[in-house]
Amino acid sequence: MPNLTDTTEKTGIMICGHGSRDQGAVDEFGALAGHLARRFPEYEVESGFLEFATPVIRTGLDKLKDKGVRRIVCVPGMLFAAGHVKNDLPSEINAFAHAHPDLDVRFGRELAIDARLLRAARIRIEEAEAQANAAHGEVARADTLLMVVGRGTNDPDANSNVNKVARMLWEGMDFGWAEVSYSGVAYPLVDAGLNKAVRLGFRRVIVFPYFLFTGILVNRIYRWADDCAAAHPGIEIVKASYLNDHADLIDCFAERVEEALNGDNRMNCLLCKYRERIVGYEDDHGAPQVGHHHHVVGVGTDGHGAADRGVHHGKHGHHHHHGHSHDHGHGDGHEHPHTHDAEA
Repeated sequence: MPNLTDTTEKTGIMICGHGSRDQGAVDEFGALAGHLARRFPEYEVESGFLEFATPVIRTGLDKLKDKGVRRIVCVPGMLFAAGHVKNDLPSEINAFAHAHPDLDVRFGRELAIDARLLRAARIRIEEAEAQANAAHGEVARADTLLMVVGRGTNDPDANSNVNKVARMLWEGMDFGWAEVSYSGVAYPLVDAGLNKAVRLGFRRVIVFPYFLFTGILVNRIYRWADDCAAAHPGIEIVKASYLNDHADLIDCFAERVEEALNGDNRMNCLLCKYRERIVGYEDDHGAPQVGHHHHVVGVGTDGHGAADRGVHHGKHGHHHHHGHSHDHGHGDGHEHPHTHDAEA
């Protein structure tokens, strides 16, 4: 059994990403891992992906073990706790921990709603607003609608977090109105959300993808925004950047690592559909924890099974047991609240 009180044990950080066939998304995730390696020079740092891209998570865990790491902190590189954080990542990490009982393997919590992430979001929105003002003239925030776009899952708890983020940005930044849409699975999708937004009479709509990195879904959001702008030339449609490697985001990741090391690592499960009987999702209550991504693990960007593109960096067990949710959507322009998408 691992000695949980031994602070002299060699520690490693495993950053667990979703994965994407978009190489730009993989590169940005690698840059995040580099930031954390510089933040924690005393620890070994590896990164890996749940699906679509390489290296896979198990590869990174094996590398840490081979480097002599005895304590591993696995941090989800994801904003909210939907099926991946509640089910698929724990399934991967629990399997590794079971195979290596001599290691102390800990699972950190998701980024969640955090004041630092709200600050980073505000800055991304302000950057886009300033560029639009410089190019087309200033538009008052009272005449601006903010459209916050979430990834979309079939976990209502995770989807509701996007609404809370939107409300806090709306009130905190004094926009005239705010709407929420999703890139897949949950409704309304972005195209439907924008079709509603342009009928509300605002001069400007700022489309803000509340995402960590670029990828197929972010590109889809921007295409929908371009289509809306072409169809409604009298309304200015502004595309804000996603969070990417903002300093506040790096700080938030670093705190999740420290929480896992210090034992203060509690996930909010109050409205989790696997723990409580949530309206409309009663059948998911108590569902078994089974990973569901074996068909796309390590596929590689653009559908190619490329060799591991591991991010190798120099110099850290909570297991959250939940049922399965495959939170993806068709992305075919129609609203499918409970369907399966293929990528991020």
